[in-house]
Amino acid sequence: MPQMKVPGSVDVLLKEEREFFPSPTFVAQANVQDKAIYEKAAENREAFWAGCAKAIEWYCPWHQVMNWTPPHCKWFVGGKLNVSYNCLDRHIKTAARNKAALIWEGERGEERTLTYWDLYLEVNRFANVLKNLGITKGDRVAIYLPMIPEAIIALQACARIGAIHTVIFGGFSADSLRDRILDADAKLLITADGGYRRGNVITLKQTADKALTECPNVKDVIVVRRTGLDVDVVEGRDHWYHNLVHHAAAYCEPEQMDAEDTLFILYTSGTTGKPKGIMHTTGGYLVGVATTYRWVFDIKDHDVYWCTADIGWITGHSYVTYGPLANGATQVIFEGTPDWPDKDRFWRIIEKYGVTILYTTPTAIRTFMKWGTQWPDACDLTTLRLLGTVGEPINPEAWIWYQKHIGRGHCPVVDTWWQTETGGIVIAPLPGVMPTKPGSATKALPGMAADILTDKGEHVEVGGGYLTLTSPIPSMMQGIWGDPQRYVDTYWSRWGNRLYFTGDGARRDEEGYLWMLGRVDDVINVSGHRIGSMEVESALVSHSAVAEAAVVGIEDEIKGQAIVGFVILKEGHHSNDAMAETLRQHVVKVIGAIARPQKILFARDLPKTRSGKIMRRLLRDVAEGRVLGDITTLADAGVVEELKKKYDEEYA
Repeated sequence: MPQMKVPGSVDVLLKEEREFFPSPTFVAQANVQDKAIYEKAAENREAFWAGCAKAIEWYCPWHQVMNWTPPHCKWFVGGKLNVSYNCLDRHIKTAARNKAALIWEGERGEERTLTYWDLYLEVNRFANVLKNLGITKGDRVAIYLPMIPEAIIALQACARIGAIHTVIFGGFSADSLRDRILDADAKLLITADGGYRRGNVITLKQTADKALTECPNVKDVIVVRRTGLDVDVVEGRDHWYHNLVHHAAAYCEPEQMDAEDTLFILYTSGTTGKPKGIMHTTGGYLVGVATTYRWVFDIKDHDVYWCTADIGWITGHSYVTYGPLANGATQVIFEGTPDWPDKDRFWRIIEKYGVTILYTTPTAIRTFMKWGTQWPDACDLTTLRLLGTVGEPINPEAWIWYQKHIGRGHCPVVDTWWQTETGGIVIAPLPGVMPTKPGSATKALPGMAADILTDKGEHVEVGGGYLTLTSPIPSMMQGIWGDPQRYVDTYWSRWGNRLYFTGDGARRDEEGYLWMLGRVDDVINVSGHRIGSMEVESALVSHSAVAEAAVVGIEDEIKGQAIVGFVILKEGHHSNDAMAETLRQHVVKVIGAIARPQKILFARDLPKTRSGKIMRRLLRDVAEGRVLGDITTLADAGVVEELKKKYDEEYA
């Protein structure tokens, strides 16, 4: 991969906007204030992680920090612990017993607060429910729930008894649910009668019933009553959650788990089309997410933290269910969407609960930009002291807008890079010591090592290439469920078995800062020049008229590939040929003539999953006139059909 420019229009930013430094006040109270932590970690990585692990309570200490037989690595070998105990039991022995653990707001405005003592009792009771239904250590439990407290309770209860949970996002179809249940060979499903989304009821139980017609090994289904919908109840199989926990004992002894016992399986998409069951084990994962949560979010006892991720994704596991609770944090969880009943919902929640830390996605931020500043400006956001982003590279303009209009110019922004596979954050600033640059995730965290390599595996000092991890980290996955060879082939075979291939492209600048360029399969080859789709998208979004953009490559007889841009304009701007040409020239100005989009299609929305991820695969189908692939996971399936019709009318 040749050298690439920094994504977006960072090169045309004002000099004073290129770096942001934490304020002296923030630095003075930061959890990490000394840059020497990087050198200390590099000098002896195993000793460093052993020190981090001492913040966790162990039944039995480990006898070896790391056992690496490439590509397989075991962490804290011989150690025994329980994740639920570390998230709950140890806190109720302290003043945190009566501290709020979860502050839940439902889409319709319902409120529910669970202290650490409340959550401890709920988890214990539900753990006993699972045991009473015959679930034992190592059994798989599937979870298909909306963003309600019972979702976190269910994960913690599984961890308490040593059951392996696999969470399936509540927006997935019956087929997707079925496939994941079958692959994990789950014995029990936890679901709800339904959930709410933009005022509509999502019929989860109905979808689950359809999936279970082909899942004969699921013997029991536990149903949380959320909406009051009438649902079919299968006698002998289906059980109401509230009835079961009402009769359950209030204490369940935590199972002593080996550090290498599997904690959960989480399915992620793969290039073959078959989802991969990513396996995370107990000891290394908990040490990794608890440590990075404390570092990156600079968590304090008085903080009110809000991560907007759904429980169905890795962010909802690591930085909602496990990392915050292991640190005794207070956090907000929210069932709804940012635009219902109005576009100020996020800001009203921050104002209402005094949120101090917000962790959300670049997609959401760009959407807020499109809606305008009048919504956050009408709310009191002065409690915020730190902002975070997750899920995809953030373009500099969105970063600056977020820092200026949501952080009011004083909040550090921690842009984080990590994956389902890494389990926890790998690249991000330590906000008390690291100056940030808009659009850059900065550098690898202490104890972690990232590099950029060429196709041949050669180190790239300055420039673009493939993002690679050169040593294991504690929170990293331990395999693919039921397919160990796929694990090796996918992640550890490109340059030998000691280098982890992330699948992402990145660029390193002269100061060693890393700039994410997106998936390497989203790199477009135009006349022999490889251009990151994220690079062009950021250039488009840097134009004042553009709210959001997605770019794909299509086959071109002369160039090999040509660039097609799908663009959403901000309110007040008109989609016409003149605007399309203006945007093409803007891309030329920001990146160069080689990146000029051949076609630009204006759209009201882009095809996205319910988690906000843009489905570029479907955009390629539209642009190349192919039959559309699976659209069952889209938040709005009508968007892609509308795009296809419009594209055919303009370019067919």
